Amino acid sequence: MIKEYLIITIGFIIVALGLTLFIIPSNLAAGGVTGLALVISTNFPIFSIGFLLLSINAILFIIAFLTLGPAFGARSIYASLGLSGTIWLFQAIFPMSEPFTDDIFINLVFGMLVSSTGMAMVLYQNASTGGTDIVAKILNKYFQLEIGKSLLIVDFIVTILATITFGPRLGMYAILGVILNGFMIDNIIAGLETKINVNIVTTNTEKVREYIIGNLVRGATIYNAEGAYTNSPKKVIVAVMSKREFIQLKKYVAEIDPAAFVTANVVHSVLGEGFIR
Repeated sequence: MIKEYLIITIGFIIVALGLTLFIIPSNLAAGGVTGLALVISTNFPIFSIGFLLLSINAILFIIAFLTLGPAFGARSIYASLGLSGTIWLFQAIFPMSEPFTDDIFINLVFGMLVSSTGMAMVLYQNASTGGTDIVAKILNKYFQLEIGKSLLIVDFIVTILATITFGPRLGMYAILGVILNGFMIDNIIAGLETKINVNIVTTNTEKVREYIIGNLVRGATIYNAEGAYTNSPKKVIVAVMSKREFIQLKKYVAEIDPAAFVTANVVHSVLGEGFIR
């Protein structure tokens, strides 16, 4: 649990950096509660974006508990309020009145790249930064709208408000930001979930089995097989592991049996003990 909360903390700090360095100073309201807070703060400068994020998310979580029940757990409350507080702190300590660079497209791309990386880390730990996720769930429950469509509707409304506030140019950049954000998060999470499926044919089956179980702390399955050319009985070891573990295993197998036959392929999702919960 400590490790998971540490990853969530690092994740929302990275999100906050991407937003405060690139997105917010450029007035890029790329959907979500952050975009809504940016629009409100621009029209009512008395409210800081960090304060608005904290207030809006707190209100949304109260509504979520009343309408959805405990649908969002402690991790999501922590991530949501942590992100809001971190942005508030960054803006208080390092206020940025101008964008990080003069090129708005570079600000958009780097801002989305950084914040999407942090967001993917949070989502990968089964947490959420709240905001539009909550609204989407409420729309899904009471209006039977799919979650994806609900999120799109909410983000589209925010980008319309951004267009009215900042003009069509920044509004179109905001729409592009929404698209980039979704694309990057999906691909980053897919990369985090990537594992290696290994098939090993070796004369030292027992040693390899012991190495996988004892050193890599992974499970394995052993199949009885027959060589097509020699008709001799063989055993095939099948195991799933991380890329780093595969490198270690490949090196070990090469040392104990240079004639071993090893094949490996990438799998994008694994369910089971030791992997995705």
